[in-house]
Amino acid sequence: MDAAEFRRRGKEMVDYMADYLEKIEQRPVYPDLEPGYLRSLIPSEAPLEPETYEDIIKDVERVIMPGITHWQSPNFFAYFPASCSYPAMLGDMLSGAIGCIGFSWAASPACTELETVMLDWLGKMLKLPECFIAGTDGHGGGVIQSTASEATLMALLAARCKAIRRVKATNPKKSEAEILSKLVAYTSEQAHSSVERAALIGGVMMRKVPTDKSYAVAGDVLKKMVEEDKAAGLIPFYFCATLGTTPSCAFDHITELGPICNEENIWMHIDAAYAGSAFICPEFRPLLNGVEFADSFNFNPHKWLLINFDCSAMWVKKRTDIIGAFKVEPLYLKHENQESGLVTDYRHWQIPLGRRFRSLKMWFVFRMYGLNGLQAHVRKHVALAKEFESLVRADKRFEICAEVIMGLVCFRLKGSNELNQNLLKKITESHEIHLVPCQLSGNFVLRFAICASSTESRHIQQAWRHITQLTFELLQETSH
Repeated sequence: MDAAEFRRRGKEMVDYMADYLEKIEQRPVYPDLEPGYLRSLIPSEAPLEPETYEDIIKDVERVIMPGITHWQSPNFFAYFPASCSYPAMLGDMLSGAIGCIGFSWAASPACTELETVMLDWLGKMLKLPECFIAGTDGHGGGVIQSTASEATLMALLAARCKAIRRVKATNPKKSEAEILSKLVAYTSEQAHSSVERAALIGGVMMRKVPTDKSYAVAGDVLKKMVEEDKAAGLIPFYFCATLGTTPSCAFDHITELGPICNEENIWMHIDAAYAGSAFICPEFRPLLNGVEFADSFNFNPHKWLLINFDCSAMWVKKRTDIIGAFKVEPLYLKHENQESGLVTDYRHWQIPLGRRFRSLKMWFVFRMYGLNGLQAHVRKHVALAKEFESLVRADKRFEICAEVIMGLVCFRLKGSNELNQNLLKKITESHEIHLVPCQLSGNFVLRFAICASSTESRHIQQAWRHITQLTFELLQETSH
């Protein structure tokens, strides 16, 4: 493919993408096929000779689209949103064309510097404390990680390194292995599974903290566990607070938890993967109060801020804490500007070496929507969730299982877990809408998350009519 054909095919692909998104409602939101469906549709080996672009595009519809769960469909209400917008896609296209691998400032100065500035822009939208803003002389700063899972792991590993060095400073005879065996981390019993996985990868103990009736961690419960562990000779070193838990969008009480962590030399990381986007709205910003106590903070613009995956924003209060834990300097990666106060090499902030030019899509989105446009998007989703909540509350057969604060509604049919499992099975098999469950207080609960940017009130009304029709059928079946 030469430049001339690329121009032609590129325009065709943009048309295909625009048509796909404009007509996505016409496709079943959830695929109807069995595992292994794809292998029989394509050859068992790659072709020896080039194939035509026309044949490849035909196979997209024949092979790929039947196996797609359409996350951008307004009938998709599962998990959490996966952002998608035309400006972000254009930024990603340009990133692909530039094709730089931005592991250091010298590898592509704009790739590093735009990322630093975009994380400052976003931090200011969130009204983060000044200590998290890089600026030209700050000690903190932001970085784009691939996912919140990666940010949680990076924070835990940095906290582990800092704790080991602190203990060795006062007990130089203690081995690193001995200290490591005593380290203990904490997180909510409602925290995402990736937090527990970070502890497994980091080789440290992790204790799950019980939550209150609103599924949030309170300060007194954590304090008691920390005191018990210290009395047992353990070394508390890391706490991952969650703002907007995956099951129910609950918010840990970080104004209580933060001072405890600071007092006990515990690194507090805040995971706000979904809910963090809403903090750009003044009415939701109070939920972030207490971030000033945190050592690191993370959320996913690729969930709710119209920036396509992957783009997970992470800030640290002291970048030396994270750089110091992972800095390795082979000669072939060194450059003459790396000691400049204006330069950071992001390879020291992450697990991989290479990184894409992801800040371009942030730059495109921030400029083409503006803060007002992004706030309007968040508020629209919250309003749609409230609309769905009101429909559920009006039907006495159902109950709301957690406070609806943002774009997630947790609800269930009054009755047994089996009844709700059967309802979800009917919903899934209908391929009309897509939901996933969670467990709250031992109950099987259905999660209804507003996800697609194209979701409107009519989709909420249609979804509820569909759910109530399937409920009627289910209750008729069970009554016989």
